[in-house]
Amino acid sequence: MSTTTATAPAVGRRRAKDDRVLGIAFIIPATIGLVTFFLWPLIRGIWLSFTEYNLLTPEQFNGLANYERMVFDAIFWNAVWVTLQYVIINIGVQTILALALAVLMQRLTQSTLVRSIVLTPYLVSNVVVAMLWLWILDNTLGITNELITALTGESVNFFSSTMAIPTIALINVWRHVGYTALLIFAGLQAIPGTVYEAGKVDGASEWTMFWRITVPLLRPILALVLIMTMIGSFQVFDTVSVTTAGGPVNATRVLQFYIYDMAFGRFQFGYASAMAVGLLIVLAVITIAQYRMTRAGQTDLD
Repeated sequence: MSTTTATAPAVGRRRAKDDRVLGIAFIIPATIGLVTFFLWPLIRGIWLSFTEYNLLTPEQFNGLANYERMVFDAIFWNAVWVTLQYVIINIGVQTILALALAVLMQRLTQSTLVRSIVLTPYLVSNVVVAMLWLWILDNTLGITNELITALTGESVNFFSSTMAIPTIALINVWRHVGYTALLIFAGLQAIPGTVYEAGKVDGASEWTMFWRITVPLLRPILALVLIMTMIGSFQVFDTVSVTTAGGPVNATRVLQFYIYDMAFGRFQFGYASAMAVGLLIVLAVITIAQYRMTRAGQTDLD
């Protein structure tokens, strides 16, 4: 009896130690990836933002010169304005459509097949989606303009200076709205049915219950969706690169495309890094502000 009692704690300690070793073994690869692909590039980029570096010469520390240049760069501020236009259109349309689609899926059908179909555009890469819609909306050969010309006698240049940003935003809405709708749909599933039953007993209409019950109880999920779409919208690049390449005349030169052009087109890595750091700071501030204003960490279900 005494032997069994004495060996039990030892076995427990040995198992606990083995679990720690196993846990560390699982964490190490992820830690290496985090340091290699996230932390080190971040530190490197911040350092380069204070230097003049073009790949051909060693980096030279120049203090805040890149940030001063950024303040007085008219093209940079135009890129910021163009990006803001895209963000407003993309987030506004995508959130409204995704919310409506999620509510329809909850009320009409919860079929896995329907959810799979809704998610299908998100499974296609941005580059393929951009090329597809570039052909569909082409000014001369696109099927959309064939139909418009047959009805009105005139074609529409969807990638002109005035329509390019709304067109690109709607292309990305088409790709991402299904994924966003499924996130909201998951939030709807967490709302107890008894809440709606109580609303019906009180004589509330469907519209009233949507605004007084569904939307308030979805606040944490909607806050998450807004934060994710905000970050993703500010980082738009591939759709612009494939469809318009920043044109015509900087009409679609979004901030990420301008950073890319400065770094890999003109090899001004110091200035490009400064703009990237500026974008990082802006996104961090916006994310924190959204999180606090929407009270994303709290729920009204309690």
